[in-house]
Amino acid sequence: MHVILPDGKQLELQQGATALDAAKAIGPRLAQDALAATANGELVDLMTPLPDGANITLITKKNPADAAPLFRHSLGHVMSMAVGEFYKTKGYGPDAIKRGVGPYIENGWYQDFDLPEPLREEDLPEIEKIMRDIIGRGLDFSRREVSKADALAQFPHDPYKAELIEGIPGGEAVTLYGQGDYVDLCAGPHFPSTGKLPQSFKLMSTSGAYWRGNEKNPILQRVYGVAFATQKELDEYLHLLEEAKRRDHRRIGREMELFFNSEVVGPGLPLWLPGGATIRRELERYIVDKEIADGYQHVYTPVLAKSELYKISGHWDHYQEDMFPVMKLDDQEELVLRPMNCPHHIQVYAYKPHSYRELPIKIAEMGMMHRYEQSGQLTGLSRVRAMTLNDAHIFCRPDQIQREFKAVVKLIQDAYEVLGFKNYSYRLSLRDPGDAEKYFQDDEMWNHAEAELRQALKDMNLEFYESPGDAAFYGPKLDVQVRSALGKDETISTVQLDFLLPQKFDLEYVAEDGSRQRPVMIHRGVISTAERMTAFLIEQYAGNFPLWLAPRQVMIIPIADRHNDYAWELRDELHRAGLRAEVDDSSNRMQAKVRTAEISRIPVMLIVGDKEQEAREVATRERTPEGHKERKGVKFDDLKAELLERYRSRR
Repeated sequence: MHVILPDGKQLELQQGATALDAAKAIGPRLAQDALAATANGELVDLMTPLPDGANITLITKKNPADAAPLFRHSLGHVMSMAVGEFYKTKGYGPDAIKRGVGPYIENGWYQDFDLPEPLREEDLPEIEKIMRDIIGRGLDFSRREVSKADALAQFPHDPYKAELIEGIPGGEAVTLYGQGDYVDLCAGPHFPSTGKLPQSFKLMSTSGAYWRGNEKNPILQRVYGVAFATQKELDEYLHLLEEAKRRDHRRIGREMELFFNSEVVGPGLPLWLPGGATIRRELERYIVDKEIADGYQHVYTPVLAKSELYKISGHWDHYQEDMFPVMKLDDQEELVLRPMNCPHHIQVYAYKPHSYRELPIKIAEMGMMHRYEQSGQLTGLSRVRAMTLNDAHIFCRPDQIQREFKAVVKLIQDAYEVLGFKNYSYRLSLRDPGDAEKYFQDDEMWNHAEAELRQALKDMNLEFYESPGDAAFYGPKLDVQVRSALGKDETISTVQLDFLLPQKFDLEYVAEDGSRQRPVMIHRGVISTAERMTAFLIEQYAGNFPLWLAPRQVMIIPIADRHNDYAWELRDELHRAGLRAEVDDSSNRMQAKVRTAEISRIPVMLIVGDKEQEAREVATRERTPEGHKERKGVKFDDLKAELLERYRSRR
């Protein structure tokens, strides 16, 4: 057999040769430094036989991060071994510990255990210590293929391993990996030795997990770990986790009283408190006014529809598992909670005939939708079962596609400027031509639609990247991904071309020559759902909203009781002007009132005493990106005008 090296040279090897054999054939130094390899682009370990004719690249200790999935996987096995040794010190034999699955995941790994007594969080440092000792032993990882019978004999007292082994299709070899006296059922891949594993790891937490994710099965104890190639990367990751906790929209939402979930109402169905409702209202006012100025016509449509509507649209076949169960009425009528708004907007378009002169027709709505998310996937406002989408559908002529697409992109850019988003990218999501099940089959339609979007982006001189396989079933789309404060890219806006639904619903317009033609449909969402956008903004600003979004904009702080009447007079004037102002007339000292307002994330404080009251002035303390800015002797009328200008210009 032979393999092909990165420089194109062929390397002849014995049949069944591994990446380690290839490294040895090139030179002893490379064999010593090798950690893993890629074969035809797939990450493999040094112990697994290579396919004949494979293109291989060896990964060495110069670039350990390239083998991150392997060292994370191997550290999971080291942790599992360490847990066994930990319980041995407590007097338990090896058969007392039973193990479920233990894959590597993003940034680390987890392992499920059935333990004789629960592992405590305070035990994790001791487990880490044993892991470092195992790494210091320099144990080689070994790989062997065995029969099912031999594999079952390897784990005579572990029902979880037995179940996994029995589930392997007949005829397939069972793979075992081991280091020292520890052996586990595993498909790999792994590092060559514990001695080559990085020491930059940390055990993070434990939790309960149903065996195989089934609530009817036993609950196992899951232990999570993270690992990186260098200590610097690990430290940066741990800092990012702390920052994520600080910015967590669920925690800030509780502190600022923005939203909450009720067990009686149900999971994934958040209730908006007045503060959160204020943020949502400001967002909706902004985008609705912006859309109306851009020629959109806003409508209201019901959250229910007959199941027939979604059978026509195709959502029934492609999205039924994400929909709530059908509601069957006495007369056999079937109603469903809508998972999408587009079929309703299609009905609005089809309400009456249209001429080519009327197009484009832009139908928009803050439309409520319902999607059946598994309870374990629900998170605060970012993953919910009831959501309100900033949604619109543009019905246009084929010759208007480019213009309308560019106009939507411009609308997105304008909205991002107001929201303070500066770091974002464009992803052109295309179909995978080889996946006939996932996409509507019309090569001509797909090729035309993809070419239209690609050309529009080029005309706008926008940098974008293509992502085959991420299109919706009825058309390609542009996803705009915003970099969050925590460095993650999140899709906020989408623009999607659709030739299919107008065909399914037999939509028409009268062309200039009197013929009946099919309109093209553009689906677009600019600021996502109200729920998801609010969650994103809470974390982006860490609750320190700009004035226009802040649920509590101004706190007026009287220095003494004799200044209370003046403070309330100013508050009433600000209210009449449309600003959200409050007075802290509690018995606390002024410094305590200021601190309370800062903790409450109120952007503007007005402090009033004798001097301010006599001159109709205020002293101000305002939050800025650099800290706090203080001013004294500010004329109240001037300040009110300044705040109003900032509020109306959404700053």
